[in-house]
Amino acid sequence: MKNFIYKISLFVILAVAASSCTEQYVFQNNDFESALVVEGTITNELKNQTIRLSQVYELEETGPKLEKGANVSVSDDQGNEYQFEEKDTLYASITPFKAEPGRKYQLKIRTSAGKNYTSDEQVLTTETKIDNLTATVENVKGERGVQINVNSYDPSNTSKYYRYEYVETYKIESPLWSPFQTSIVNVPAVPANPNEDFPGSPAREDILVSLRTKETRTCFSTKKSDDIILNNTNSLSEDRVNFPVRFISNQNYIITHRYSIFVKQYVQNLAAYTYYKTLRDLSSSGSVLSPKQPGFFYGNIKSVENPTEKVIGFFEVSSVSSERIFFNYADLFPKEPLPPYYESDCNVREFVDCLGDPPCNGTQLRSAISSRYLVYLSSSGLSYSMVKAACGDCTTFSSNIVPPFWID
Repeated sequence: MKNFIYKISLFVILAVAASSCTEQYVFQNNDFESALVVEGTITNELKNQTIRLSQVYELEETGPKLEKGANVSVSDDQGNEYQFEEKDTLYASITPFKAEPGRKYQLKIRTSAGKNYTSDEQVLTTETKIDNLTATVENVKGERGVQINVNSYDPSNTSKYYRYEYVETYKIESPLWSPFQTSIVNVPAVPANPNEDFPGSPAREDILVSLRTKETRTCFSTKKSDDIILNNTNSLSEDRVNFPVRFISNQNYIITHRYSIFVKQYVQNLAAYTYYKTLRDLSSSGSVLSPKQPGFFYGNIKSVENPTEKVIGFFEVSSVSSERIFFNYADLFPKEPLPPYYESDCNVREFVDCLGDPPCNGTQLRSAISSRYLVYLSSSGLSYSMVKAACGDCTTFSSNIVPPFWID
């Protein structure tokens, strides 16, 4: 989500600079105008609620500038006020709280520079729970895979507008794994000892094969959705959701073994939905230097001292519901070949540990072990079979920590 907020910062800058251009334009950032970026969703979950503050950044900068040292609070129309404290890249409420039905909530910000901002008052939306998630084999745009749908129903027909986020976690199995590993042991030189008729020996690098000391065969990776996923039921006769929140090709390695997805459904009001839809449309509109320029669009955050000041962002109070499912590849695609692995080149490399002309390649073998470019598969005498690290040690790109929610 925050990637879209940051991306839209560039649209604001470019739209102002190029709003009258119909020819190719070489952008020169001479009139950069800073603007506060606010990301805040308060929900009906009892938790430490969070607000993210940053500033738009210039094209030559590598990322957003976080707004540090601000005073942030959320108040309701019954006199309750919840203070937020700065934590890493966001602001979190000091005490847990949840949005209650019927109350009006307002966000207040005072920056370290002394500028004050407030949001429009927001009311908690209708609480509509996810009934279930389903995973079915389907063909989407000519591609076969798994379609994950979220289903819910609001009999009051008042929810209407929905936003979704998901977190997916999947098991990875190293395809060419060995319980042994290799390392290089530096053996120092031993000087000659004429008294014992010992000629001495030069320093050398020995290859040590030993049992692995950590889990490297099974790993788990977790990724969050980074798209703005929206749905509305305006065109339906009832407020019933059957929405495709995620499609995964059957050739995607993330579903090779066991996969889990955790989906959150936020019920939005029309203003919040419109804001996020505009944000999504601008982020996917292609070239911003086109005849049709989006210009600047406002959320519901305003400067107290200067109402015309540009502020990007939206403060919303949304009911949220969540659900998790698991499935195995074999459950949906029984007896079918597994998808290609994460690393496409899992060919076995053979080495002979000696010096001199081929087939000797001991120097290259030691270099590959030291750099961890290759890992051990098997050996016999002076011959070593090695594979790319990702093929035999999944911790090179994933984590060996089992998630606390995981069920096999």
